[in-house]
Amino acid sequence: MNSSPHVITKELIAQHNLTQEEFKKIVEILGREPNLTELGMFSVMWSEHCSYKSSRVHLRKLPTTGPRVVQGPGENAGAVDIGDGLCAVFKMESHNHPSFIEPYQGAATGVGGILRDIFTMGARPIALLDSLRFGLLDHAKNRFLVKGVVAGIAGYGNCMGVPTIGGEVIFNEIYANNPLVNVFCLGLARQDKIFKGKAAGVGNPIIYVGSKTGRDGIHGATMASDSFSEESESKRPTVQVGDPFTEKLLLEACLELMSTDLLVGIQDMGAAGLTSSSCEMASRADTGVDLDLTHVPRREPGMTPYDLMLSESQERMLMVAKRGKEDEVLRICRKWDLDVAVVGRVTEDGLLRVRDQGHVVAEIPAKALADDGPRYERPHAPPAYQEYLQALNLDSLRDVQDPTAVLLSLLESPTIASKRWIYQQYDHMVRTNTVVRPGSDAAVVRVKGTNKALAMVADGNGRYCVLHPYVGGTIAVAEAARNLVCSGAEPIGLTDCLNFGNPERPDVMWQFMMVIEGLKDACEAFAIPVVSGNVSFYNETNGLSIYPTPILGMVGLIEPADRITTQWFKQAGDAIILLGKNREDLGGTEYLRVVHHREQGMPPRLSLEEEKTLQQTVLSLIRQGLVRSAHDCSDGGLAVALAECCLSAPGALLGAVLQLVADGLRRDALLFGESQSRVLLSVRPEQVDRVLQQAWDAGVPAAKIGTVGGDRLVMAVEGDQFVSGCRVDVDLNTLADRWGNSLERALQAGEK
Repeated sequence: MNSSPHVITKELIAQHNLTQEEFKKIVEILGREPNLTELGMFSVMWSEHCSYKSSRVHLRKLPTTGPRVVQGPGENAGAVDIGDGLCAVFKMESHNHPSFIEPYQGAATGVGGILRDIFTMGARPIALLDSLRFGLLDHAKNRFLVKGVVAGIAGYGNCMGVPTIGGEVIFNEIYANNPLVNVFCLGLARQDKIFKGKAAGVGNPIIYVGSKTGRDGIHGATMASDSFSEESESKRPTVQVGDPFTEKLLLEACLELMSTDLLVGIQDMGAAGLTSSSCEMASRADTGVDLDLTHVPRREPGMTPYDLMLSESQERMLMVAKRGKEDEVLRICRKWDLDVAVVGRVTEDGLLRVRDQGHVVAEIPAKALADDGPRYERPHAPPAYQEYLQALNLDSLRDVQDPTAVLLSLLESPTIASKRWIYQQYDHMVRTNTVVRPGSDAAVVRVKGTNKALAMVADGNGRYCVLHPYVGGTIAVAEAARNLVCSGAEPIGLTDCLNFGNPERPDVMWQFMMVIEGLKDACEAFAIPVVSGNVSFYNETNGLSIYPTPILGMVGLIEPADRITTQWFKQAGDAIILLGKNREDLGGTEYLRVVHHREQGMPPRLSLEEEKTLQQTVLSLIRQGLVRSAHDCSDGGLAVALAECCLSAPGALLGAVLQLVADGLRRDALLFGESQSRVLLSVRPEQVDRVLQQAWDAGVPAAKIGTVGGDRLVMAVEGDQFVSGCRVDVDLNTLADRWGNSLERALQAGEK
């Protein structure tokens, strides 16, 4: 083998984010010291980002099977059966670190990467969602990050012709130095045309297609597996540069190839580039791969084997074609004006062998890279501050005196305010599948040629998870499912993106383990399988971790499609019904943060059985055609949910008059508490008794609380109606201005 001129020193090993123990394991596997190229290949494949070395033992607890599961975790994306021979293919990924360093390109290439994960499976992408976390907007840096990330998502998705149809954005100071950019993509494929990343068939040719390889993104996977410091912005060279126009050509070429009988396997060159795609495909098929880098298209002179194997240049695929079909594959790729070359063959010896200019420059067992990395059961313990975080003395908090003023403050909080400024930059109608645009509980797309629709949502609450990781995990599943049910959908599968701090810290590892337990229990209770996902650790800067933030991308099936439901009021005179029970749940609420500047207490109580019964009841009522609108109560509580029902309609706004019963609750808990398992319905007046009776028969608390109509939102609490100022009473124009324009005003602060 061609020897490396580099001496493998302790410093060089440390620079590659490998421990001495991991290096010793590498030596044992190879029976010798690695050369520099091999060291780099082990470094990226054994990084946290690629190997899941701190999380894999815990992820095994999640339920991943079910009657609808076509493909579970372990491939490029998961897939679930939606009937008619079709399946929904979906996944969520993070691009957090790159987006902090270079927000436009970091977010753009996050979109590009998740799109490739979907069409690699043989599915045409039809929808994108994004889930974003930023610091507070009174800092110029955070405003810069928001604008850059949104522009990057819009720039790539719009150019690709894939609609970004929904998502969520939350602002909290804890994300100031570690913003989160999680992107979800869903595509449709025929069940008999699912493709997998396998290098099967000894002697079959391996074909490179897409953009030329450059030096951008080298060690991107390693950078994504490291904490940040003051010098992090110097890592700009590790952020890839995306080209959506090339990706569009790549998508069409791949789908054309998949419609033929030419391919055996295909995989995106994502994190760790050519190294990951080749070794993972070989490992899955129990084969080897012989690569010749001499033929790899490159855009820079003097690139070394190290550069070529570790580059994360975008818009590239590795394909295994059937022997003798090479020329036809090359012809189709060239028709789409893509660089393409035969770069290797499938072998039977299990080795990833890399040649360059006639010399063997790396020779490693494929499984050692892809599957035999270290597995850690790291120390875990709750942080010393946990009891302080959960302690909240409500007696020390003055109850709300002016609920109208509080409601207006909450509506202009960027976390609750309308995200119209963001989503109006996205093309959410391209391809004409979108039925429910951004602005309701879930986004919905039609499945053309059928009487089905798919609803999807991205959800997660880091504040709940830092206060009680287990409960926060269960609420994440419950709320995502509740949002889908409110759209008329049956939840059928989820993908997760688990964003945490440094797993080498026992408190972070404890948070991770508890969140996993919460996700597991809730998914099992609702029979929702986890079919794909991603873990993003090391979201930490100068020792300060983000809140534990599990983001769930959940998919639901609506059948028939005419039962699609949205959150806004439809008709004056309709009755407003509250399903579920108001409780004194003020811990961890947006109200507590905005009004009392505290993030403390226990998150809202959640009974999985109560939640399941509520969701079954709502879905049954919708399927019977009894519901005009449905909206879950979450951030900001009942008052904010009612305001959103008045304000979120794409057409004329409708007010409401409501009479609430306190049942001994504090006024702020009744209006702004975030009790779980609550849904607001609007129904025709003649259907009220039938809806209430069905809810009561199911054991779900239910009451008529008001009527739709007028140009004001009025909420009186029983016993308070004669006390001056102790009710919500505000005109819709004022509400619409506070809710609809505050995010744009905050982002424009400081601009000339």
